[in-house]
Amino acid sequence: MTPYGDGTRCVRAGLPSPRPGQPFLPGPVFASAYHLDPAAGPMPGVDGYGRPDNATRRALEAAIGELEGGECVAVASGMAAVTAALLLLTRPGDTVLVPADGYYRTRSFAAEALPPRGVRVLTAPTAGPYPPLDGVRLVLLETPANPGLDVCDISALAARAHAAGALLAVDNTTATPLGQRPLDLGADLVVASGTKALAGHADLLLGYVCTRRPDLAAAIRDWRDTTGSIPGPFDCWLAHRSLATLDLRLARQTANAAALAALLANRPDVRSVRWPGLPTDPAYPLASRQMRRVPGCWRSNCRRVSTCGDSSRPPGSSPWPRPSVAPTPRPTGAPSGATTPPKGWYASPVAWRTPRIWSPTWPPRSMPPPATDHDRCSCRQRAVRPRARCRT
Repeated sequence: MTPYGDGTRCVRAGLPSPRPGQPFLPGPVFASAYHLDPAAGPMPGVDGYGRPDNATRRALEAAIGELEGGECVAVASGMAAVTAALLLLTRPGDTVLVPADGYYRTRSFAAEALPPRGVRVLTAPTAGPYPPLDGVRLVLLETPANPGLDVCDISALAARAHAAGALLAVDNTTATPLGQRPLDLGADLVVASGTKALAGHADLLLGYVCTRRPDLAAAIRDWRDTTGSIPGPFDCWLAHRSLATLDLRLARQTANAAALAALLANRPDVRSVRWPGLPTDPAYPLASRQMRRVPGCWRSNCRRVSTCGDSSRPPGSSPWPRPSVAPTPRPTGAPSGATTPPKGWYASPVAWRTPRIWSPTWPPRSMPPPATDHDRCSCRQRAVRPRARCRT
């Protein structure tokens, strides 16, 4: 960790040395092949081709790696990061432990894709208890869990996993590297989606894997380059741009979540509120010890009120009054007292605001054109501009 605060670290992460007349964050490099230094000439392994090498992507990886405290490999999405860890680090006969209450796509992928490859899949709740880890190859943890927001002791689980010869990967999407640094707590890998809190502007898709083990970083990078799961240069540039406001955004989100959680916790129509920063939350003792800041995600369960506070309204009826409209004459052929349109007739969808309209078709299949100066003209101006004057 540098002596700088979170805000300064976010603003300066991954930036090159300042040069007079140049932007602090260089623009994205879009070209896909053969970036040759005019002075040094070709450099093996650097910018030879856009899939394994891109200057904009390397700058973003340096920035995220600085925040996470490890070597970063950027991938196309958060699920690309998760699937890379699950598929690359397992072999037939291995066992994987995934969270039973974590991100649904992660659980469904593990359940559908790993067993056909001969990989056994176990599940455990984020808050525990965890089964014996003997024979487990990879433990995938998500803390705080999405969407339950339970928290797990990363250091304790890392010690158990390493004692059993297993790797520990932590999904850090919800917490972000400003909320916690799993690599400092003993994790072998960090996987995350940069699409959400890290980028924060809903204008890109991005994922990444971070580790302090050079062999794992090289394996993940080779997997990324071989499968083509790379983020685009512009997405990388947008994500790097967004890091400058990460500290400010997370601070406001945490303050908003604290205010909302405290407000909802005191409402009689709210059954429960989950936010790890709330002193009454079961995860608060661990979260306050393990996390540097609590994320802005919270969850609440409301009590069921069948009548929305109106005891005079029969159960199951709408709480919104229908507008009073004059009855509409039934069309010829409609049965007396009909409450639904007869066969071949359609009730207009605008009946909420206007009296019910009965029509054989809606809109009518044929409608007389508006009166214009060229009603009897065969030209096509009428179809384009019904009120235009005919000039033929």
